[in-house]
Order: sequence, then structure tokens, then C-alpha cells
Amino acid sequence: MHVEPLSASAASPLTAGALAVALVALAQGAMAQQQPAPSGTLPDVTIRSSLLQSSAEQTPASVSVIDGEQLRDRQWQVNLSEALAATPGLLLQNRQNYAQDLQLSVRGHGARSTFGVRGIQVFVDGIPATMPDGQGQTNHIDLSSLERIEVLRGPYSALYGNASGGVINAYTERGEGPPSVQGSFAIGSNGQKRLGLKAQGEAGGVGYVVSASRFLTDGWRAHSAADKNLLNARLDTRPGEDSQLTLVASHVNIDAKDPSGLTREEWQRDPRGVAAGPLQFNTRKSMRQTQTGLTYERQLGGGNAVRAMVYAGSRHITQYQSIPVAAQKAATSAGGVIDLGRDYGGLDLRWAHNAQPQTGEVGVIVGLAANVVREDRQGYNNFLGEQLGVKGALRRDERNTLSNLDPYAQASWAFAPRWKLDAGLRWSRVRFESRDHYIVPGNGDDSGDARYRRLLPVLSLQHAWSEDTQWYASVGGGLETPTFNEISYRPAGLAGLNFGLKPATSSSAEIGLRQRLRGDGLRGEWSAALFHTRTSDEIVPAENTGGRTSYQNAGRTRRQGLELGASLWLARTLQFNAALTLLDARLREGFCDAKGTCVPAGQRIAGTAQRQAALALDWRPDAAWRVGLDWRHVGSIAANDSNSVLTPSYGVLGASAGHTVLRGAWKLDAFARIDNLTDRRYVGSVIVNEGNGRYFEGAPGRQWMVGLNLSHQF
Repeated sequence: MHVEPLSASAASPLTAGALAVALVALAQGAMAQQQPAPSGTLPDVTIRSSLLQSSAEQTPASVSVIDGEQLRDRQWQVNLSEALAATPGLLLQNRQNYAQDLQLSVRGHGARSTFGVRGIQVFVDGIPATMPDGQGQTNHIDLSSLERIEVLRGPYSALYGNASGGVINAYTERGEGPPSVQGSFAIGSNGQKRLGLKAQGEAGGVGYVVSASRFLTDGWRAHSAADKNLLNARLDTRPGEDSQLTLVASHVNIDAKDPSGLTREEWQRDPRGVAAGPLQFNTRKSMRQTQTGLTYERQLGGGNAVRAMVYAGSRHITQYQSIPVAAQKAATSAGGVIDLGRDYGGLDLRWAHNAQPQTGEVGVIVGLAANVVREDRQGYNNFLGEQLGVKGALRRDERNTLSNLDPYAQASWAFAPRWKLDAGLRWSRVRFESRDHYIVPGNGDDSGDARYRRLLPVLSLQHAWSEDTQWYASVGGGLETPTFNEISYRPAGLAGLNFGLKPATSSSAEIGLRQRLRGDGLRGEWSAALFHTRTSDEIVPAENTGGRTSYQNAGRTRRQGLELGASLWLARTLQFNAALTLLDARLREGFCDAKGTCVPAGQRIAGTAQRQAALALDWRPDAAWRVGLDWRHVGSIAANDSNSVLTPSYGVLGASAGHTVLRGAWKLDAFARIDNLTDRRYVGSVIVNEGNGRYFEGAPGRQWMVGLNLSHQF
């Protein structure tokens, strides 16, 4: 694999001292962040994100596993950014804005998204949280009831189809053992409060987990209050000796104010401030989502197994934006209020043979994934006469349908002792269809349809130098279609949908090394990966005016870098976790937008950071106490395509402590946490290519939280 050298700025020191510590500690990267038992043994980790499930040591890809207890320990249990921010290759930032989702990218994929998750596949209990067009969300993931999260990166992700720059798989824990109930309460800065209740166990051959929570905040910034209610449930039973039936269901309800972004000057003057527009129009968002899924698995004998998953759900969003009244006078304007209803569903069927092949054997999996979304989208003016921030006249009315039908296959051949060859194919077919019901003078029929298809291959080779040391190399192809939001408008204010926008296609390569350490003095895992991706027809903004963003294809780009990290027990009571990511994501060809503004080749891809690092120490002197210290650094982020605005780099320090008391069947866990100990001012996230230059979303200063968990086992 040819890898071009990282730019000097990407490889420059974080600080001389910090980089020295990072490189000594991170000569290897955290393949699995699952906490090993202090007894001296390391837990076996099975990776479910690989279609042919395998042990962590035999997975030919970069993958991180974050255990559910680690996700919850001394945390709010509200946002993925609490626990995944230290994952190699993953840039995950909390916008402090619950009207928008987290800012999330993997190795630079998804970085351009101004809201929600883009270019990354997200699954919860096998149900896609990413729609067929590649747009997704994470706000319905219930951290309180998760067993684990797996983050898959690199070429292997292509087996998940469209928009697979990376894959995040979240799995709800299974109810087992005697029944138990748990209540939790936490309070913190800015009026934050979280109340949770969970019941789990097994009765009459049925395992169950039911979790409910409510989170309230006044918001660190003005006009950023939020109310989030979440319910998640899982039921498991065995209809037969060789079969498993799992039912999952969830509901989320969010009402949140939207403070929007600030210009650099506004942020420097008052990072908690809000521009006039969001206040005048009372920008806000309401979201409701309910979904359920059913999975049936059966062992057929002879090494054969089948799995069938079906799901269905509905989602409704009402969002009030701050688009000026004057900008809505054009006949083609969609207004300043979005009223969106989605019904969605799908299935995944697969057959597997010899899922974990031994030397000389071949394992095979064949499957079919089908998903469909039917969307009713209306747009309204955000004013009535002189009154702003209310639903006015209808300006948009359309029925959209998104669907994909993807057959896939993977084979794994253990062709020699300690050698394994994996190959996979997925035929990704995505269809868009729009039927316009708002046809008036000056705004004609914008109906249309488009189809995108591509064969996505993956090939990998793996060799085990020893039982605990493996290396792998993999290559693959990727596809990223435009989302419906990206084809909603044509450049230069032309009527109709932008069905001429082409999908971005990519080819990726990766080499990696990982090792488990089982010594008495040093135990844990480490890994490292070099990656390189070349993309053609990258999708970038063409024009951003009047609250409307149109997109175009920009030519070729390159993403390459290095991931390092570690999860080690330095002593029986002291655990060390670390991660380092160096990313060089740049345009290989320049482009000019619809206004004639040109961006030269060599500029950084907007929304990407060239370097990230995280260090954490966790001290557990006994079974009752735990004390932690963590530090996170993020380099400057390019806020726009021209790179004329960069966020300042930053490093923030956090501290936490917890104490557990056991009294018979009762367990009390008290904990406290302080984030941003040094009260550092920094930009928490970026609204990429925001048309008014309001790219910055400020992060809170010093924040505190305290909480209690009380559980009883019957």
C-alpha cells in the first residue's frame, strides 16, 4: 500500500511534553477498550460487527469495543460523546445543542455533516439508525441498558453498504439471572438533571431488560434548554433448544431550543451568547421516534445457521429555523419550518456456514438487506404577518421514498496454520423517488427519481505471529450517495431537485497490528493501524443562501493517517487508556462553487481535525473505590472548504470518583465528576460551511455533576 507522507502540520507535536508521553504510552492502539479483570486474566472478546463473528484477535479490521459498564461508570449516560470520545479514529463532539445530534466522523468520513450523522452506518440491536441515503442519528441510543458498543473502521466497513465510512454497533444487554431493579439520579451544572429506572432479570424462560430515563437541562448557552425522555426494552426467549428469539423496542421524545452557531468574533466576545435570529424566531425542534425489531436465530446442524431480523418504526420532526422573512419571498423557498414524518422498516436475512473456520476450513455467510423509508415532508413560513417563530403558509409538500436492496456475501479461509484470507462482496443499490404536491406559479413540479448502484468488494489477509500477536492488511471499495437533504435544492436557485448530483466512490487500504499482553506486571491490549482512502466525486456545498444549501461534486480527495492507542493495566489497581489519531484529509483537486469562489487543491477537508489524543488513568485501590483522571486534545478544525476559518486547538482535563456500598441484596453507588477542570475556553463543535459564517458552537467551562445509583436484587 502506498501512503503519502502526512503533512508537517498533521504530524507536528501536540506539545513537546504531551507528545512524549503519548508516544511512549501509545506505541500501540486500543483495539478493545473492554476492561480486563484485575485477577490477571484477560476476557475473551467476540466481535459481532464482522459478519462472520470472530474473536477480537481474528478480526481483520480496526475495531474498538467499549463495555457497557465503562459507558455508564461516573457518567451522565445521555450522550455517546461521554464514552466514545477517546476511540481511535473517531471525532465525536457534543454540540451542547439537543436540537441537533452529535458531530461525528470516522477517519474524516461524515465530517461535512451540518446536523445529524452523515457517511457512517449506525445500528442499534441490528436495526439501522442510518437511513438508506446515509443520513442517521444517535439520540435514541440508551446508554443505561447497553451491553457494549463496537466501532468498526476501515475497508471492512464497506460490507455494510452505502455510507460506510465507519460502523457503530450498539447492543442492548440481555436480561439474565434473578430479577433486579435499579434507580438512578444525577444533577449537575446548568440545571442538568437525569432520573433513570431499570428492571432486568429472567423469569419463565424469558429474559428482560426495561430501561426508562428523563434528562432535563437549562443549557450552558442561552436558548439551549432541552427535555429528553427515553425508553428501551429487550425480551429474549428460546423457542427451541437450537433457536433464539429477541424482541427490542424503543421510544424517544425530545423537545429542545436551538441556539445555532456563532461567528468567530461573537464566540470570542461571549461563547454563551446567541445571535439575534434564533431568539427572534424562537428556533426549536421537537422529535418523536418509536421503533421495534424482532430477530430469530437458529442453529441447523452441520455448522449451518440462519438469522432473520425485521423491524419497523416511525419518526416525526418539527423544526423552527431562523431563516429571514425576506429570504422566504422567492417562489422556490421552502419556508422556515420543517414538518417531517417518516415511516420506515426493513429486514436482514442471512445464512452462515462454519462461522469460525479452523485450519484448512472455509466459513461462508450469504445475506440480503432491504430497507425502505416513506417520508412526508412539508415546509411552512416561520411567520404570520408580523409574528415570528410560528407556523405560517405552506411552502413545500412532497412524498419521498428511499430504499435499498443489497445482497452480500463473505468467505473466510484458514488456508494455513496462523493464516487467514477473507473476501466479501456487497451489491449496493439505493433508490430515491420524490413526488411534489406543492405546484404554484414560479414553483413547478419538482418530482423526480434517481438510482445509484455499485459493487463493493473487500479483501483481507491476516497472519498470527503468535497466540497474542497478529497483523492484517485489507483493501476495499466504498459508496456514499447524496442524502435527500443534499439533493433538495439545485445551485443558483434553479427549480427542481438536484438529481444530477453523483455519489462519491472510494477505495481504501489499511494495515494493522495488535497484541495482547498477559504478563504479571503489564496486562492489556494494544494495536496500531495505517490507513489510506482515495475518493472521487466528493460531495461539497455549491451554494449556501437564504437557509438553503445546494451541493455539487468536487473531484478527488484523500484521507490517510495513523491510529494508535492502548488499554493496559500498569498494576493490579491502576488502568491506563490512551488513543492517538493523526489524520491528513485533503482535496486532491480544487473546485469552484456556484458563486465562482474557488478552493485550491491541497486544502483540508472541512470538519476534520489533523490530530487527536486522549489519556486516562483509573485507580481502583479496592472493590469499593475508584478514582479517575482523563485528558483529551483535539487539534484545530477547518470550519469551511476554503480553510479561512479554523477553530483553536484545545486540551481539557477531567476528574471523577466513585464509591460502592454493598448491604445484602442492596447496592449503592455514589459518584461525582468534574469536566474541564482548568475552565478552558474552547469550541466544542463546528457547523461546517455555515452560510452566515456562524460556524462555532462553544463548549462549557468547568462543569460538575454528582449522582447515585441504588439497586436491589431479588
